Amino acid sequence: MTRTTAHLISHTHWDREWYMPYERHHVLLTELMNELLETLEQDERYRYFHLDGQTIIIEDYLQIYPGKRETLEQFIREGRIIIGPWYVLQDEFLTSSEANVRNLLTGHQDAAKYGVISKLGYFPDSFGNMGQAPQLLRQADIETAVFGRGVKPTGFDNMVGELNSSSYESPYSEMFWTSPDGSSVLGLLFANWYSNGNEVPAGPEEAQVFWDKKLADAGKYASTPELLFMNGCDHQPVQKNLGDALDTAKVLYPDVDFVHSSFEQYLNALKPSLPADLVTVNGELRSQHTDGWGTLVNTASARVYLKQLNQQGQTLLEKGAEPLATLAHLVSGRAYPHPLLTYAWKTLMQNHPHDSICGCSVDEVHREMVGRFEKSRHVADAIIEESLTAIAGEVGTSAVGAWDASAIPVVIFNTTGWERSGTVSVEVIAAKRYFKEGPNPAAIAEALDQLELHLEGGRLMDEHGQSLAARAEDLGTHFGYELPKDQFRKPYMARKIRLTFEAGQVPPLGFKTFAWTVSPDTPAEAAASPLTLMERGMANDFLAVQFREDGSYDVTDKRTGRIFAAQGIYEDCGDLGNEYVFRQPDHDIPLTTRGLPARISLVEHEPFRITYEIVHDWQIPASADASFEEEKRRMVPFRQRKASRSVDQVPLRIVTRVSLEAGGTGIQMSATYHNQAKDHRLRVLFPTGLTAATHLADSVFEAAERDTHPAPDWINPSNAQHQQAFVSVSDGSAGLTIANKGLNEYEVLRDGKNTIAVTLLRSVSELGDWGVFPTPEAQCLGQHTVEFALTPHAGEAIESEAFAWAYQYQVPWFAVQTGWQQGSLPATYQPLQWHGRTLALSAFKMSAAHEDVILRWYNLAHQEQDVTLKANFPVDNIYASDILERRKHTEELEEGTLRRNVGQAQIVTYALSPVQHQN
Repeated sequence: MTRTTAHLISHTHWDREWYMPYERHHVLLTELMNELLETLEQDERYRYFHLDGQTIIIEDYLQIYPGKRETLEQFIREGRIIIGPWYVLQDEFLTSSEANVRNLLTGHQDAAKYGVISKLGYFPDSFGNMGQAPQLLRQADIETAVFGRGVKPTGFDNMVGELNSSSYESPYSEMFWTSPDGSSVLGLLFANWYSNGNEVPAGPEEAQVFWDKKLADAGKYASTPELLFMNGCDHQPVQKNLGDALDTAKVLYPDVDFVHSSFEQYLNALKPSLPADLVTVNGELRSQHTDGWGTLVNTASARVYLKQLNQQGQTLLEKGAEPLATLAHLVSGRAYPHPLLTYAWKTLMQNHPHDSICGCSVDEVHREMVGRFEKSRHVADAIIEESLTAIAGEVGTSAVGAWDASAIPVVIFNTTGWERSGTVSVEVIAAKRYFKEGPNPAAIAEALDQLELHLEGGRLMDEHGQSLAARAEDLGTHFGYELPKDQFRKPYMARKIRLTFEAGQVPPLGFKTFAWTVSPDTPAEAAASPLTLMERGMANDFLAVQFREDGSYDVTDKRTGRIFAAQGIYEDCGDLGNEYVFRQPDHDIPLTTRGLPARISLVEHEPFRITYEIVHDWQIPASADASFEEEKRRMVPFRQRKASRSVDQVPLRIVTRVSLEAGGTGIQMSATYHNQAKDHRLRVLFPTGLTAATHLADSVFEAAERDTHPAPDWINPSNAQHQQAFVSVSDGSAGLTIANKGLNEYEVLRDGKNTIAVTLLRSVSELGDWGVFPTPEAQCLGQHTVEFALTPHAGEAIESEAFAWAYQYQVPWFAVQTGWQQGSLPATYQPLQWHGRTLALSAFKMSAAHEDVILRWYNLAHQEQDVTLKANFPVDNIYASDILERRKHTEELEEGTLRRNVGQAQIVTYALSPVQHQN
């Protein structure tokens, strides 16, 4: 007869910050670690401790106790303290594709210092799991994942309902988990949570009661006699008497082997005994077969300002600092700033744990997060500025025959993976005088103010001498300074102008140079603009936009003839939930701006862009009614709350700007408002009018296809979900894609119109979960600006390549002024030529191990796609690589071009070894 083995794995789930500020948790962490080291030294029976899968714990501990490094390192090398594979335990859906990769890469790099790393995909408390996780894990040589949520109904008390194989995805806690590309790992669910072996009693009577229940609960879901018990919980101290407790259990249950175990030891015993009937779960684990309340998806809209800052920070690193530093290295030999980028990424990722980026902590935590976002951004900005200067210094502007020495050249950079056109604004210096030129700053400023700039006689030209429509604005004289590398700082005063124009067909990962000149002659006429101003509307070659009295707008796709009516209605409703969960009051009818007269005015009419401003003056309830405070104080569960919205009202003025660019295939919106109301949710609505049972949502390394109607088990009235860059609905012949910047929550409404609702603001007053934690700053009172956009298209978002437009929308343009100079680079340059219609380029950076140029794509289609790649810089070799940036085999080229087939939903990485730059 096969014996039962109870594997106890000691751990602590260490939320770095949550219901207390970071430093309060930090103090507790040092106490835990000191106790752990002491216990490992003194008790040979205490064999292992799993350090929660995140290497940042080591950094945090050694920051306070650097003298413990040698002892800690000894236990890690001996395999008694198990570390990695992540840097932090992130929220997977609220961090970008590349951020998830950098998290795994950084964890491996940190663990390499100790020579060992846990090859276990550890997701103990992620609020759902990304569908591409198995593919990412397999690329990192990880074959098993453990997780606490996603396939069974775990609620706030971490309790699991009765097993019903017809409702649940898996009848066992063991299953196979497969990504859309076919990559598969063994998946283990903490069916009884990651605390099912916590605080094991050492006394016989208590131990009998404890183990009778625990053994039965674990056996209920296990497919083998190898039972997993997690000896720990959130911020759980070390159980020092665990050895005594296990000795007691062995006496009480002679037919059970009680083992103080590690995941490696447990898996070695588990895998040979797995049955043949394990099921396979596919893609995202979002707990669709639950009541819908425990998925915690509304953390995607808690403290939206954090999500906006995160999107900005990720984008600046992924699509700014890294590609520009790579290009600077390739064209100028400038050293790639690995240490600075590691520091910037680590600082950003310190905001990525689930209780941090999800916005579900106390106010002090999120105040500190804002500082981290700023620190990471400042480093990224410094790298970007120096990289732009280095690249622009290599552009041979004097070789452009259409310009002369009086021209002011500006270089416009497109750091996305596709050719790009769009409106850019760049500030340039028309005249500058250093303080040392005297007599004093005030006199210098006065002299510069007197200069005649003759902006009306200026013209903007491309390298072929073609004039472009541009708006030139005199910004006056301002202070500035330079920080030379070889001398003291150099302050100056400068007369500046701002140039705004459409930069057309800027190559991917490259740049295009333009020049501003002032001529006494009449400036040449620019090419005719495709933009047309209509009465309360606008149009270009692709779209027509007509505004209604209530400020909504009808968008006509001229390519398909499809009209998307009444776009941009705002909706506001009450919220009795918390930072985790949205809960609309019973009988609450949402307010909307439908039919509310709006003030509509034309604020910009240029050949490159038309912009309308829409002003809604709205009155909404000031808060929930007085009974809500009493319900929170008494910890009435959110589903049982009876409060309603207050009869008192406050103003909500929303100022929306809607822009259409000359070559734009979509329209871009920004909305600014001062929130004075509490306990409510604000959304913007885009009725698609399309018949479709599913929709696409941009997720981590995939456009996930999701059912608009949830499973029958789902009773939550809301079916809000996560998104990254876009959400899209299509009926097969036409589609509507809504893009965003840092607005991670959407819902496709079951209203007969498949309306896409994007959450702009959610105001709540408490953390929620296991205690009473007021969070007044989560009401998000004050000024807000949000940005979103829409593009109609034929077919669906992937085949129409609308996805590329949505990705580009999130990425800023980069620009720098340069001089009249000789240089090795032409006025227009791109480092790579590649093609793959359904592929998205996600990384252009350099590896620390080999100084290779790293390129990563992922196939958004569920069918194979050909890709071609050719480098426009000298390359020694191209290697197949992976997310850990390792060199695999050398790729064969055809006349310098790589031609490969990328499988459905596959993530591919190549490492290009460049010929060393010669200065």
